[in-house]
Amino acid sequence: MDKKVTGIVAYITWIGWLVAFLAGDKEGAKVHLNQGLVLAILSVGSWLVKLILGGIPIIGFLIGIICAIVNLFVFVMVIIGIIYAATDKDAELPLVGAIKILK
Repeated sequence: MDKKVTGIVAYITWIGWLVAFLAGDKEGAKVHLNQGLVLAILSVGSWLVKLILGGIPIIGFLIGIICAIVNLFVFVMVIIGIIYAATDKDAELPLVGAIKILK
C-alpha cells in the first residue's frame, strides 16, 4: 500500500490499523499510524471502562455519558484523520496528535 492508502486504513478500527502497520508504507504514513493507534487505544479503553464500571448504579450512568463523549470525540478525530490522510497532509490531530507511541 502506498502512503495515502496506508494513512486512510490506519484510522479504520484497530484491525485496519494492524493491516496498515503490517502491509503498508510505515515510514511515509508514520504520523497517521501513530494517531490511528492512539485513537484505537482511546476507543478500546473507553469500551473497557464502560464494561467494567457500567453496572454500578449512579457511577455507571456517569461513566456511560463520559464514554459516549469520548467515543464521539474519537469518531470526529477519525473523520478528520481520514481527510488529512486522503489529502496527503501530515498534520497532527487536535489533542491526540502530540501523543507519540510509535517512534
